Amino acid sequence: MYITKIRIKNFKRFSDWFQLDFSSNVNIIVGINEIGKSTIIEAVNLALTGFYQGKYVRNDINQYLFNKTEVDKYLLSIKEGTPIEPPSVEIEVFFDDCPSMKGNHNSQTIEACGLYYKICFDESYQSEYNSLLELHDMTTLPVEYYHVVWRSFHREDITARSIPYKASLIDTSTQYQTASDMYVSHIVRNKLDEKDKINITQSYRKAQQIFMTDDAIVGINRKLADLAQIDGEDISLSVDLSSKRAWEDSLTAYMREIPFHFMGKGEQCIIKTKLALVKKVNIPEGIILLEEPENHLSFGKLNELVSTINNQIDGMQLLVSTHSSFVLNKLRLSSLILLSNNTSYRLTDLSSDTVSYFEKLAGYDTLRMLLCKRTIMVEGDSDELVVQRAYKDKYGRQPIEDGVDVLCVRGLAFLRFLEIAKALNLTIAVVTDNDGDIEAIKNKYDNYLGDKAVPNIKICFDDTIDTKESFGCIDESNPLPDNFNYNTLEPKMLKANNLDVFKRIFGNEYDTTTKMLRHLHSQKGESALTLLKTSEIISYPQYILDAISHGVN
Repeated sequence: MYITKIRIKNFKRFSDWFQLDFSSNVNIIVGINEIGKSTIIEAVNLALTGFYQGKYVRNDINQYLFNKTEVDKYLLSIKEGTPIEPPSVEIEVFFDDCPSMKGNHNSQTIEACGLYYKICFDESYQSEYNSLLELHDMTTLPVEYYHVVWRSFHREDITARSIPYKASLIDTSTQYQTASDMYVSHIVRNKLDEKDKINITQSYRKAQQIFMTDDAIVGINRKLADLAQIDGEDISLSVDLSSKRAWEDSLTAYMREIPFHFMGKGEQCIIKTKLALVKKVNIPEGIILLEEPENHLSFGKLNELVSTINNQIDGMQLLVSTHSSFVLNKLRLSSLILLSNNTSYRLTDLSSDTVSYFEKLAGYDTLRMLLCKRTIMVEGDSDELVVQRAYKDKYGRQPIEDGVDVLCVRGLAFLRFLEIAKALNLTIAVVTDNDGDIEAIKNKYDNYLGDKAVPNIKICFDDTIDTKESFGCIDESNPLPDNFNYNTLEPKMLKANNLDVFKRIFGNEYDTTTKMLRHLHSQKGESALTLLKTSEIISYPQYILDAISHGVN
């Protein structure tokens, strides 16, 4: 049993219906800030547990659960005297197989297994609400007239206890101690048998009895009764057993004799994840919801956490949001779900070689390419600096200010990145040297050139092969080596300008083309940095200009 999809309407980030399909094992959500990653995880948790940020929503409905645009639209209609229906939060969770929850009571009226969680106007308050509307003076959503409807697609009311599929939320960013306690107790409860839960409840009641009969407490309660002076009534201190969740809300987990919520956030994340991964025989395991696991973890601890998940996740469903390329690469790149403008994109068609490549070389910053508007991929640090300068000269600002990332990539990684870009329709330009062998370039990028060209991907290189004669390099006293490469970025930059310009930039001691080329070749990084900082007006090879203008509207 697993979640096949979720549909969300008017919950926080999403206004109109948003739908996301899940795979049965690992799902990794990435996207820019405020795109809705956390909203999706919170929606799954709310629909399966009834809790949001450590509070039971049925008892704590507030305006900030609703999409702000829809709330503002509603309040404006009240002010203008043309009231529209109060907005509702709706979350639908679909399962692959759950006969007890099968029916067509969902927004699409399709026969399916699942449940819905709805925060909506309670029509039993209609008369009182109508009186409020007549005032035309409503500044906040009237949540006092709202209630929660929690039902299966079979139209039966449900609670978290009656849902056979459980959610374990692990969020290291939470700032609420009580929420931290609640989350770990919720995970523990899901892993315990009914007999264990009964034993805890009985032991908890015994603790209350011991507390109430303690001599000190008895004396304190007599003193409180005397001080209160309430006729015919006693007042006393006791342990609250009125809640159905008494022991869950009161007991605190300890590690090494330290209360769980006093431990570091990183350690909490690892412990909660390991608890959630504990498997129970013959019981649907449910879904682990992991919010940005990289928070508060050192690289070594993050590696430990990811390894633990990879080793134990089989048979369970995982939903992760992350900004870490390491997490993405190591937790199966093919499981990626990219959110963009209320649309999701997947990498289900990646070759196994590419997935394996990034798993083994997890340091590659794949998310930089995924989360920017456009990417310019270059072969080295010096190329990156020159492209940065060329972009600023043309557009008057740094590339990153326009959401353009200049990414340094080496070797076969170019083709791996391009496979991802093609699958997700990302806009990418590749800047590469021809190294005196244009056919080799064409063979390497065969799938992106000529008849196979992909509109969003552009391979940029100089189609001229230069030799020493191209530069007039005649310096018999100190000639360049016969194997000198005249077809890299530095010689191409010199050719696009002239020796006089470069002498003003690098110094008059390089007064011949041979001396200048030797300096540029031996000091690639320093030369590129000098070009980046110079106030001299410089020109660029056409293939550099093609790269920085690719994808510009």
